[in-house]
Formats: sequence, structure tokens, C-alpha cells
Amino acid sequence: MAGIYIHIPFCRQACTYCNFHYSTRQKDQDRLLNAIGREIELTPRFEETESIGSIYFGGGTPSLIKPEKLDEILHVIRKKFPVDKEAEITFEANPDDISRETLADWEALGINRLSIGIQSFNDEELRWMNRAHVAKQSISALELVTASGIKNFSIDLIYGSNLQSDEQLGQNLEMVDCFSVPHISCYGLTVEPKTKLHHLVASGKDQFPDEQKQARQFLLVMNWMQERGYEHYEVSNYALPGMRSRHNSSYWGGLPYYGFGPSAHSFNGHHIRSWNIANNAIYTQQIEMGILPAEREELTETQLLNEYIMTRLRTLEGLDLDYIENSWGIQSKSRIEKACLGYIKRGLLEIKNQNRILTQEGMLMADGIAADLFTV
Repeated sequence: MAGIYIHIPFCRQACTYCNFHYSTRQKDQDRLLNAIGREIELTPRFEETESIGSIYFGGGTPSLIKPEKLDEILHVIRKKFPVDKEAEITFEANPDDISRETLADWEALGINRLSIGIQSFNDEELRWMNRAHVAKQSISALELVTASGIKNFSIDLIYGSNLQSDEQLGQNLEMVDCFSVPHISCYGLTVEPKTKLHHLVASGKDQFPDEQKQARQFLLVMNWMQERGYEHYEVSNYALPGMRSRHNSSYWGGLPYYGFGPSAHSFNGHHIRSWNIANNAIYTQQIEMGILPAEREELTETQLLNEYIMTRLRTLEGLDLDYIENSWGIQSKSRIEKACLGYIKRGLLEIKNQNRILTQEGMLMADGIAADLFTV
């Protein structure tokens, strides 16, 4: 099955650390949302027989959008694509946008999974992040969600900021326990180019996150989750049994996905990847002229193998050497198998069901190990 990602590029305010494409200017919101619907209509399908197993509204802040506009987009999707009746439909929402009324509206639209951008339950840290909500609103939102008809939900947390002590991180995790949250995405704070945080660090007004502290807190989170029965199924993602994100898992599994909206990416499941221009005005203008504002590239076999290594090594399933042999040949399998030996000896990789899987310590070095295994 294929997935669909809808990028909603609007936010109330800019988070200190965020490098996603967004705008705090709301003036032309309806016009851009209409353009997303038109892009869906204009886009050729990968395969006529392929059904849609997941739809994901991300951003930005999708919870800023009026229910009637969401309904219009979902109507266009269902008219264009065969959407599976059990499709996972995820909606990113900020705590301050969640109320009994909005939850009822989203559920009525068929949204059956929420991803809630909490980040922290500490008000000082939230102010430093320039989040639009406070901790009290996060608690209220979780109370409303757990009492609603939407039982499948996830929360985002950030660890490793200079303000966050181990004790504060533990308090964040206790809130996960309090509400029996079924899925958690937990990310280490990074300093990304062109963000406010990057500017603060470059100007000496803030510091890079402490790497040793981040490593310690990553292990703290991992052990805490595993002790409570969460499956650590991707480096930054934890789920209770049966509650993995179906949409994100399709990315890591190399399945096809459509991306609609400015900056959104698509992949046809074979060799073609494309991405939309990250400019709201140009995106809207071109769509209104009947032009798809996307760049396109054909991936080589080497690129596909390296992407497989990068994504799969981060997952609980790890690298399947038999799959590599069947897809890229015995030489690729032998080279990667040999390159893994040193990491196995160092305790950074292990063998399970013949797959090469990161250990806890290996997860701290996931990207570096993957890069070392790449074909160049």
C-alpha cells in the first residue's frame, strides 16, 4: 500500500529549533489549501491498482486548519485514490488547539490517529523553545484525548536541551506513564542551519547541546521505555505492542508515498523521487496555472542501497542481508557483511535472525555506522 503526506505550512509562531518549511503568515491560507487539493487532482498515480494505507497531515501546524478545509482535502483524496477502509489517518496537533469540539470535528472527518507536539512538560523549557502552549495545556489536551473516541495517539518529546536536567526528563516520562501514551517520538535536540537556535549559538548567546548529556539521556529514555513494555522500533520511536506508526513505518520500509503541499516529497517505490518547491507563493501560483512545482530525480541502484541502509539500520528489524543480496547482488551483501564485523566485535551491532541490528550503544552512533556501510 502507498501512503499520502499532506504538508500544512502554517504556524502561530516559530519554534527556536525548527528547520521545517513553515510560515507564520496566515493571510493566504485558504488559497494555498485549495492549491493542495488541485495538486492532488493533477498528480498522476503511481499504479492504478495501488490502494492508500495511510494519510498523514503534517507541518507546520495542521490543527490550525478549519475542519471544512480538511474535509475538502480528504474528499479530493478519496475521489482520486482508492483509500483502504482501515487506513491510518494521522493528524498533527498542538496541545493548545485541542478541545472537545476539535476532537469531535477531527473524528467526524475520519481522523483516527493524533500526533501531539508536546515537546516538554516544563514551562521554562517551552518558553525557551518558543512553543505556543504551556504545560497545563498539554495535560488538559491529554485528558481530553484519552476520554475521546481517538484511542490511537502519539506525543513528541525533546531531550538533551541545555535547560533540561535528567530529573526534568524523568518528569516528562512520568507524564507518559500517567496517560498510558501508546506511542512516543523522542528526539535529541539538534542545532539546524537557518534556525533561531543556530543564530543564538553562532552569536554566542547559547551553546551547542552537550553530547555526553544527550547520550546519557538517550539511554535513560530507552531503558525507561523498555522497562514499561514499549517496543523501541526505530531510533527515535517507541510504541506499545500493535501501536507502531503505520505511515512512518512505510517510509522506513521503502514503500511508495505521495507528498502534497509546499516542500513535500514523493517516492514511487522504485527509482523516482520528487519534491515540491518550498515557497508558498510560488507553489500556489504554479498550481493555479496547472503546473506541478516539483523537481524530480531518478535514483541509482547505489543510492537506493544506501537509503535502505540508512533507514533500515535505524529500525528494530535492521539490515536483511538476504534482501540486500536479492536486490543488489552477492557482492553488495558480502561487502556489507564484512563491514559489519568490526561493529559486532565492538558491541555496536548484533545478529538476530541473520539480520544486522544496532545494539543500545550502537544506536548512539546510528548515522555514522550507516555512512560507513554505504557504497561509494
